[in-house]
Amino acid sequence: MVAYDPRRVVEVERDRSIDETKECGSMTKEIGIGLIGFGWMGQAHSRSYRAIPTYFADEGITPRLVGVADLMGGRVKLAMENFGYETGTTEWQDLIARPDVDVIDITAPAAMHREMAEAAAAAGKHVFCEKPVGTDPLATAAIERAARNAGVITGCGYNYRWAPMVQYTKGLIEEGRLGELTHYRGRFFSMYGRDRLGLLSWRFLQDQAGYGALTDIMSHAVDMALHLAGPIKRVVSVSDTFVTERPLPTLGEGTHYDRGSPDDPTGTVTNEDYVGALVEFANGARGTLEADRSIFGPQSSMAYELNGSKGAASWDHERLNQLKLFLPEEQPVDGFIEVLSGDAFPHQTNFVPGGGNSIGYEDMKVIEALEFLKAVASHTQHRPGFADALAVAGVLDAMTRSWKSEQWELVVDLAIP
Repeated sequence: MVAYDPRRVVEVERDRSIDETKECGSMTKEIGIGLIGFGWMGQAHSRSYRAIPTYFADEGITPRLVGVADLMGGRVKLAMENFGYETGTTEWQDLIARPDVDVIDITAPAAMHREMAEAAAAAGKHVFCEKPVGTDPLATAAIERAARNAGVITGCGYNYRWAPMVQYTKGLIEEGRLGELTHYRGRFFSMYGRDRLGLLSWRFLQDQAGYGALTDIMSHAVDMALHLAGPIKRVVSVSDTFVTERPLPTLGEGTHYDRGSPDDPTGTVTNEDYVGALVEFANGARGTLEADRSIFGPQSSMAYELNGSKGAASWDHERLNQLKLFLPEEQPVDGFIEVLSGDAFPHQTNFVPGGGNSIGYEDMKVIEALEFLKAVASHTQHRPGFADALAVAGVLDAMTRSWKSEQWELVVDLAIP
């Protein structure tokens, strides 16, 4: 058996999971995947891994679905029979111990992330973890330190970064075509909690999820703001809980999108539905960030509007394949124009040719999985990784401090030496 070296990707024996073979004149790199948590997101990740060789054959990345772990035996059976996992277990520790697993992908409830991520890093496994990486900033900082000290590649599920129109906007900013940023308005308004009979899943419980809208969806809005507009200097923030009781779920059944009945026993919601903040960026830009999981109207409005000294851009996940763009020095008319996504934009040509042809949510997850595995294969740190997750946690930490102080709070670096 070849010892696993977390400092580099090595060529290994055929019975190991990172394997290079020549096929049609190209190099193919096989990477062993161990996934923990086979709920909705775990299944989305699994479909993404399976799709990489078909959509991105030229990249030479072949994920091998070595094993899956889930507390529910029925989910383990589904993963093996329908998704092609070679092995399954109800004990996630067994999965981390396997020598043919190179990547541990964590989609379990947030309260379990720290123990799993730290154990995976200690075993020399590269780690991808859905957000929030930690249920609170201190946990995120501890996880980031463990992975950094182990020298493993990390990834975090801020998948909205990978929408082609978002990548295009990032390019416009880096090229200076929007000028110096002056205003940024980010939001994530989601419908999943608006049903007052929606089940009391782990997402609504602070002891299992940590904070509510703050870490679940505001984290996405913050990551996008950091990705596009840069570091945030200070914030002032408020929060509220609009739905205080929800029907109790049956163990192992249903998600936060399922509903109970008026006669079902209920439990108390212990984290927040809404977060709003004013923000000041390090570059001097000013803005707002808002997130709500119980609002009526928007269904999945993860969106931004940004303004610079030379132009402006606006994007909404509900219109994933459209970008509103205003570049007065480049446009024949004054005002916003609508740009439709297509094969001229990053990654999209692999899914569908031509202009104006759409991709969807799980296509972003495929791109995310591809970019992470490319980082593993080349042993270069992926972004967004745990350091980026910690930067988000620093902003969220300032927001929670502002809830208590009712005043502006500075964003501080939470990294543990």
